[in-house]
Amino acid sequence: MLEHDIYAAIDGEETIAGKEYTNEEIVEIKMNRIEFDGIVFSKCRFVNCDFSGSSFLNVTFSNCDLSNCRFQDCYFRDTKLNECKGDGSNFSQSSLHRVIFESGSFHYSNFTSILSDNCCMYHVDFCDSAFQEMKIKKIIFHTVNLSRCDFFKTKLKGVDLSTCTLEGITVSDTFKELQGAKINPIQAMDIVQLLGMKIV
Repeated sequence: MLEHDIYAAIDGEETIAGKEYTNEEIVEIKMNRIEFDGIVFSKCRFVNCDFSGSSFLNVTFSNCDLSNCRFQDCYFRDTKLNECKGDGSNFSQSSLHRVIFESGSFHYSNFTSILSDNCCMYHVDFCDSAFQEMKIKKIIFHTVNLSRCDFFKTKLKGVDLSTCTLEGITVSDTFKELQGAKINPIQAMDIVQLLGMKIV
Protein backbone atom coordinates (compact mmCIF):
# COMPACT_ATOMS: atom_id res chain seq x y z
CA MET A 1 0.00 0.00 0.00
CA LEU A 2 2.74 2.47 0.94
CA GLU A 3 4.83 1.64 -2.11
CA HIS A 4 1.79 2.20 -4.35
CA ASP A 5 1.11 5.59 -2.74
CA ILE A 6 4.76 6.59 -3.10
CA TYR A 7 4.84 5.83 -6.81
CA ALA A 8 1.56 7.70 -7.28
CA ALA A 9 3.14 10.72 -5.59
CA ILE A 10 6.26 10.40 -7.73
CA ASP A 11 4.10 10.28 -10.85
CA GLY A 12 2.54 13.63 -10.12
CA GLU A 13 0.29 13.72 -7.08
CA GLU A 14 3.25 14.88 -4.96
CA THR A 15 1.35 14.70 -1.62
CA ILE A 16 0.60 11.75 0.64
CA ALA A 17 -1.80 12.83 3.39
CA GLY A 18 -3.84 11.49 6.29
CA LYS A 19 -2.76 7.85 6.21
CA GLU A 20 -1.30 5.23 8.55
CA TYR A 21 1.17 2.57 7.48
CA THR A 22 2.22 -0.43 9.58
CA ASN A 23 4.89 -3.10 8.97
CA GLU A 24 5.68 -1.81 5.48
CA GLU A 25 9.10 -2.24 3.84
CA ILE A 26 10.40 0.11 1.18
CA VAL A 27 13.71 -0.67 -0.52
CA GLU A 28 15.96 1.79 -2.40
CA ILE A 29 13.26 4.14 -3.69
CA LYS A 30 13.87 7.81 -4.47
CA MET A 31 11.08 9.86 -2.92
CA ASN A 32 12.43 13.32 -3.70
CA ARG A 33 10.23 16.37 -3.05
CA ILE A 34 7.18 14.50 -1.81
CA GLU A 35 5.00 16.11 0.86
CA PHE A 36 3.99 13.80 3.71
CA ASP A 37 1.17 15.39 5.71
CA GLY A 38 -0.56 13.85 8.74
CA ILE A 39 1.12 10.46 8.30
CA VAL A 40 1.82 7.73 10.88
CA PHE A 41 4.54 5.20 10.07
CA SER A 42 4.56 2.31 12.56
CA LYS A 43 7.16 -0.48 12.48
CA CYS A 44 8.08 0.39 8.91
CA ARG A 45 11.49 -0.31 7.38
CA PHE A 46 13.07 1.95 4.80
CA VAL A 47 16.20 0.49 3.20
CA ASN A 48 18.63 2.97 1.58
CA CYS A 49 15.78 5.29 0.59
CA ASP A 50 16.24 8.85 -0.61
CA PHE A 51 13.75 11.43 0.75
CA SER A 52 15.86 14.46 -0.26
CA GLY A 53 13.90 17.68 -0.65
CA SER A 54 10.71 16.22 0.86
CA SER A 55 8.45 17.75 3.52
CA PHE A 56 7.16 16.07 6.68
CA LEU A 57 4.24 17.86 8.34
CA ASN A 58 2.57 16.34 11.43
CA VAL A 59 4.28 13.02 10.78
CA THR A 60 5.06 10.27 13.32
CA PHE A 61 7.70 7.59 12.84
CA SER A 62 7.18 4.96 15.54
CA ASN A 63 9.61 2.06 15.93
CA CYS A 64 10.79 2.45 12.33
CA ASP A 65 14.12 1.62 10.71
CA LEU A 66 15.52 4.58 8.77
CA SER A 67 19.13 3.42 8.68
CA ASN A 68 21.26 4.87 5.86
CA CYS A 69 18.34 6.86 4.46
CA ARG A 70 18.89 10.32 2.98
CA PHE A 71 16.88 13.28 4.25
CA GLN A 72 19.05 16.11 2.88
CA ASP A 73 17.39 19.47 2.37
CA CYS A 74 14.09 18.27 3.89
CA TYR A 75 11.56 20.29 5.86
CA PHE A 76 10.22 18.80 9.10
CA ARG A 77 7.44 20.42 11.16
CA ASP A 78 5.58 18.94 14.15
CA THR A 79 7.19 15.57 13.51
CA LYS A 80 8.13 12.85 16.02
CA LEU A 81 10.61 10.00 15.66
CA ASN A 82 9.95 7.59 18.52
CA GLU A 83 12.09 4.49 19.16
CA CYS A 84 13.51 4.63 15.64
CA LYS A 85 16.79 3.31 14.31
CA GLY A 86 18.45 5.78 11.96
CA ASP A 87 22.11 4.76 12.03
CA GLY A 88 24.01 6.31 9.14
CA SER A 89 21.10 8.54 8.11
CA ASN A 90 21.73 11.94 6.55
CA PHE A 91 19.66 14.98 7.61
CA SER A 92 22.15 17.61 6.44
CA GLN A 93 20.87 21.05 5.35
CA SER A 94 17.35 20.27 6.58
CA SER A 95 15.01 22.48 8.62
CA LEU A 96 13.56 20.99 11.80
CA HIS A 97 10.70 22.88 13.46
CA ARG A 98 9.10 21.41 16.60
CA VAL A 99 10.65 18.00 15.95
CA ILE A 100 11.09 15.35 18.67
CA PHE A 101 13.61 12.51 18.61
CA GLU A 102 12.87 10.10 21.46
CA SER A 103 14.44 6.78 22.55
CA GLY A 104 16.21 5.84 19.35
CA SER A 105 19.61 5.16 17.82
CA PHE A 106 21.21 7.46 15.24
CA HIS A 107 24.85 6.39 15.26
CA TYR A 108 27.08 7.96 12.58
CA SER A 109 24.25 10.22 11.39
CA ASN A 110 24.76 13.55 9.67
CA PHE A 111 23.00 16.69 10.96
CA THR A 112 25.44 19.15 9.38
CA SER A 113 24.07 22.62 8.59
CA ILE A 114 20.55 21.92 9.86
CA LEU A 115 18.28 24.60 11.28
CA SER A 116 16.85 23.57 14.65
CA ASP A 117 13.84 25.50 15.91
CA ASN A 118 12.16 24.20 19.10
CA CYS A 119 13.51 20.66 18.77
CA CYS A 120 13.80 18.06 21.53
CA MET A 121 16.14 15.07 21.78
CA TYR A 122 15.25 12.62 24.59
CA HIS A 123 17.15 9.42 25.47
CA VAL A 124 18.69 9.13 21.99
CA ASP A 125 22.06 7.62 21.11
CA PHE A 126 23.78 9.93 18.62
CA CYS A 127 27.33 8.69 19.18
CA ASP A 128 29.82 9.41 16.36
CA SER A 129 27.35 11.73 14.59
CA ALA A 130 28.03 15.07 12.90
CA PHE A 131 26.36 18.24 14.25
CA GLN A 132 28.62 20.69 12.42
CA GLU A 133 27.60 24.25 11.52
CA MET A 134 24.10 23.88 12.95
CA LYS A 135 21.90 26.95 13.38
CA ILE A 136 20.12 26.58 16.70
CA LYS A 137 17.12 28.69 17.67
CA LYS A 138 16.11 26.35 20.46
CA ILE A 139 17.05 22.76 21.19
CA ILE A 140 16.79 20.39 24.16
CA PHE A 141 19.21 17.52 24.73
CA HIS A 142 18.07 15.32 27.63
CA THR A 143 19.91 12.13 28.58
CA VAL A 144 21.46 11.94 25.12
CA ASN A 145 24.64 10.11 24.14
CA LEU A 146 26.80 12.61 22.23
CA SER A 147 30.03 10.64 22.55
CA ARG A 148 32.53 11.44 19.81
CA CYS A 149 30.08 13.79 18.07
CA ASP A 150 31.43 16.65 15.99
CA PHE A 151 30.10 20.13 16.88
CA PHE A 152 32.57 22.13 14.78
CA LYS A 153 31.23 25.67 14.20
CA THR A 154 27.97 24.98 16.08
CA LYS A 155 27.29 27.56 18.79
CA LEU A 156 25.93 25.82 21.88
CA LYS A 157 25.40 28.95 23.96
CA GLY A 158 22.44 28.46 26.32
CA VAL A 159 22.08 24.76 25.48
CA ASP A 160 21.78 22.51 28.55
CA LEU A 161 24.03 19.48 28.05
CA SER A 162 24.24 18.56 31.73
CA THR A 163 22.41 15.22 31.38
CA CYS A 164 24.30 14.12 28.27
CA THR A 165 27.40 12.07 27.57
CA LEU A 166 30.06 14.32 26.01
CA GLU A 167 33.09 12.07 26.01
CA GLY A 168 35.36 12.65 23.01
CA ILE A 169 33.34 15.40 21.32
CA THR A 170 35.02 17.48 18.61
CA VAL A 171 35.07 21.28 18.59
CA SER A 172 37.40 23.91 17.14
CA ASP A 173 40.80 24.79 18.61
CA THR A 174 39.32 27.83 20.33
CA PHE A 175 36.48 25.84 21.98
CA LYS A 176 34.14 28.71 21.12
CA GLU A 177 31.34 26.23 20.37
CA LEU A 178 31.06 25.46 24.08
CA GLN A 179 30.98 29.04 25.31
CA GLY A 180 27.77 29.58 27.28
CA ALA A 181 26.74 25.90 27.22
CA LYS A 182 25.52 24.35 30.47
CA ILE A 183 27.44 21.31 31.74
CA ASN A 184 27.79 19.46 35.04
CA PRO A 185 31.01 19.10 37.12
CA ILE A 186 31.75 15.59 35.85
CA GLN A 187 31.43 16.73 32.23
CA ALA A 188 33.79 19.58 33.03
CA MET A 189 36.50 16.97 33.57
CA ASP A 190 36.02 15.73 30.01
CA ILE A 191 36.20 19.29 28.71
CA VAL A 192 39.42 19.88 30.64
CA GLN A 193 40.93 16.90 28.82
CA LEU A 194 40.01 18.54 25.52
CA LEU A 195 42.18 21.44 26.62
CA GLY A 196 45.09 19.08 27.08
CA MET A 197 45.12 19.55 30.84
CA LYS A 198 45.47 16.82 33.47
CA ILE A 199 43.53 16.70 36.71
CA VAL A 200 45.73 15.81 39.71
